[in-house]
Amino acid sequence: MNPSDFSIAQLRAAYRAGDLNPTDAISAIASAIDDKDDEIGGYLSYDPESALAEAEKSDINLPLGGVPIAIKDLINVKGQPCSCGSKILDDNYTAPYDATVIRKLREAGAIPFGRANMDEFAMGSSNENSGIKICRNPHDLDRIPGGSSGGSAAVVAANTAIAALGTDTGGSIRQPASHCGVVGVKPTYGRVSRYGLVAFASSLDQIGPITKTVEDAALLTKIIAGSEAKDSTCLDEPVPDYTEAVGKDIAGLKIGLPKEYFSEGLDPRVKEHVQAAIRKLESQGAETVEISLPNTEFAVATYYIIATAEASANLARFDGVRYGHRADGPTDLISHYKKTRAEGFGPEVKRRIILGTYVLSSGYSDKFYAKAQKVRTLIRNDFTTAFEKVDVIASPIAPTPAFKIGEKATDPLAMYLADIYTISANLAGICGISVPCGTVVEEGKQLPVGLQILGKPLGEFDLFRAASAAENE
Repeated sequence: MNPSDFSIAQLRAAYRAGDLNPTDAISAIASAIDDKDDEIGGYLSYDPESALAEAEKSDINLPLGGVPIAIKDLINVKGQPCSCGSKILDDNYTAPYDATVIRKLREAGAIPFGRANMDEFAMGSSNENSGIKICRNPHDLDRIPGGSSGGSAAVVAANTAIAALGTDTGGSIRQPASHCGVVGVKPTYGRVSRYGLVAFASSLDQIGPITKTVEDAALLTKIIAGSEAKDSTCLDEPVPDYTEAVGKDIAGLKIGLPKEYFSEGLDPRVKEHVQAAIRKLESQGAETVEISLPNTEFAVATYYIIATAEASANLARFDGVRYGHRADGPTDLISHYKKTRAEGFGPEVKRRIILGTYVLSSGYSDKFYAKAQKVRTLIRNDFTTAFEKVDVIASPIAPTPAFKIGEKATDPLAMYLADIYTISANLAGICGISVPCGTVVEEGKQLPVGLQILGKPLGEFDLFRAASAAENE
């Protein structure tokens, strides 16, 4: 077995047994990237020399000692590029500091290795909005890997990474994990520090792991979680050892099945696999209860008002004055802003900035933004009510398997609706995970399907408990 094919647990075991050392692992992954990534496009950059230098100093007795982790290209790693998948920062910005999650990974012995491709500033559901290069699904190179953490999911699925970090603003970890057949976790909002994350929508963004197994996901979540003074939204709550949830009995666990997530629009083949995974949980003693999340129908509209409004404010800093792309030949300051942003931002980012500016504008903020915040509260209340009856909620991740590149590129609304089952969790601030639960065959290719499990705020332990049971054969 090639070291690049290992999970974190397998790699750590090989280190302890003396069968491998961290430099072997880095070399194997670098070779796998050279062999495969030209086709896939999962990495925007990687630096084997620096990673090898870190590997030589690794302490394999640490929890992640010598384990390389790919990083989505909007999380700052000191001395590495941080383009956010955008021309406005590509080749123009090097991170001057480590994000909190990177500091925690380093303290656990991990080696940040490779900048994973993504939709520009995390705005997209397919990774087709990368301003630098396209990323493809390793299971079918004609299809999207999902987004916005498409690169992170693709490199884990292609075995050109042991594991990766992504971000989830409306499903951007869970959806690509589902499409690529790997495990992806969106922690509770505030469970993981966002310090050092380039913001898209500050009340929705959350960093989380993408891995080959639930066990690996539990370990990474445990390591990156915890309070942080530099992020005022970070929760000052103890972090359980999530790895203890893996393999734990689920007898008596109550699983809610939201009727709104199994209705019209769901591909029957996806529905079949998700229901089979739920039956598997029932066979291990879990109890299923039908529930309702009645405000689900408003989630997409609510999300795309709140997210675009926050994006409009967050992306105002990219003006070409302090860092990043700067347009040639402006005649004055205003023309400088206009030319720089017009040249640096891609069409989807421009679309969302315009939408966000509009919903915040005088005369419209009450009509749109204030109303969306009220509906967000209703959506959060739906989950609060549901979790009074159940421990976790199970559903599909996406209505269909991965679609073909270009299939929805000219229809933004159809693209936005691909997030229908994931965005409510971000609006409510709860945790969620995607676990592979089967494949659908299209044109001779096996396309993965993911089971979504959602948990209460700070309910990651039960999340991993249920996800582990769904994963085990």
